[in-house]
Amino acid sequence: MNDASLAPAVPRILARDGGAAIAYHKTPGKSPGVVFLSGFMSDMTGGKALFVEDHCKARGQAFLRFDYFGCGQSTGTFTDGTIGRWAEDAVAVLDHLTEGPQVLIGSSMGGWIMLLAALARPGRVAGLLGIAPAPDFTEDLLVQQLSADEKAALERDGVVYVHSLYGPEPTPFTRALIVDGKRHLVLRRKMPLTCPVRILHGMDDPDVPWPTSLQLVQMLQSADVEVQFVKAGDHRLSQPHDLDRLGRTLDALLDSLA
Repeated sequence: MNDASLAPAVPRILARDGGAAIAYHKTPGKSPGVVFLSGFMSDMTGGKALFVEDHCKARGQAFLRFDYFGCGQSTGTFTDGTIGRWAEDAVAVLDHLTEGPQVLIGSSMGGWIMLLAALARPGRVAGLLGIAPAPDFTEDLLVQQLSADEKAALERDGVVYVHSLYGPEPTPFTRALIVDGKRHLVLRRKMPLTCPVRILHGMDDPDVPWPTSLQLVQMLQSADVEVQFVKAGDHRLSQPHDLDRLGRTLDALLDSLA
């Protein structure tokens, strides 16, 4: 085996309006396809995205992972990204890179993007799988948790940097992200989504409280909704036993759609 075979695959590129380039990896396979939507400040090289890719390859299922604008290997600056722009990226991926019905998997913020994409393209979405989904987090979680000093910095500078549990660098949140988030809130009214929905949520999640998933269930029109709460589960749900659960849940959803 030579060194070239060990090198990571070079992503393909989807050109977007304004010269932006969305990086993606696509695996051919049977329908319905699976699309992975990453969380805030995450990208398509995360452990869950790669696990689902391998899982879909083993099943012979079509799969696609991609980086939003300003994330990972896509062009742009992260702090120029907003919920609306990232949702537009997800819809563009559905429109231009996939065919037929798709199952969307959304992790954390990706759960919000998943819902927005499904609302925009309900005829293309066969099922949804949320992992600690965080719809409306900018309004319901972030704004509520900022201190008075952080809110003042946000108004003064247009960005605030908040301590992160997941790395040494603080996480940037922009005023534009919060303002745009208000225009894309989904938990204020019933969502006309009728496809099957599966949700996994850790009850020890320090970032997105598990009652958020109960609120989401109430706002979905679909009657085919199942939630699995993991009592000792954290936000990422990326331990081996968590990934096994994710694989089993995806298998059952895909099998029900076959």
